[in-house]
Amino acid sequence: RALFAEFAAELTDPEQRRLYEEEVAALERERGVEVRFVHPTPGFVLRTSQEGSRRCYINVCSNPLMGEPRAHAERGGQRWELPYSLAPGREELRPAGRRRLVYDVVFHPAALRLAARSARFRRLLRDTALEAVESQCGVRLDRNNAAVLRGVSYKGIPQAPVLRSPLPGGAPKPPDDSESRLPPF
Repeated sequence: RALFAEFAAELTDPEQRRLYEEEVAALERERGVEVRFVHPTPGFVLRTSQEGSRRCYINVCSNPLMGEPRAHAERGGQRWELPYSLAPGREELRPAGRRRLVYDVVFHPAALRLAARSARFRRLLRDTALEAVESQCGVRLDRNNAAVLRGVSYKGIPQAPVLRSPLPGGAPKPPDDSESRLPPF
């Protein structure tokens, strides 16, 4: 039990988390990929059901790494560009012992500020989050009964998804094995 408690404490330690993220970023850099962790800042939570029977929650969050929302003027109104990041859905255990499905959709903080000021933009953000989960995760959500939970800004335990982008020049060349005493792989 003592070892397990020590392991659990290490997992929740912010300093250990920072070291882990630095090590992952260094390993990915060696492969020619830039890695950035997207730590979601809570916004609001949508409660809906998946496939008509299973309750699920969509955390609408923010992070400055996402692109800012942009409006493009069109005939009859505006067309909004809302970049987002969608973390894979996860099952979490509720205190009562039942499981719940949780999805995180992360937008730029400016998108959540606009949603706080405008009911129409909030509906656009809500519809974009629902569409993102449906199209990327291949599920069907109950859009008619999707509701914003009042007084709740996040459901579950926050997890930081990773944004990967190739570095210019690609992966560095592996060292020459001609001087090695070991047989080639």
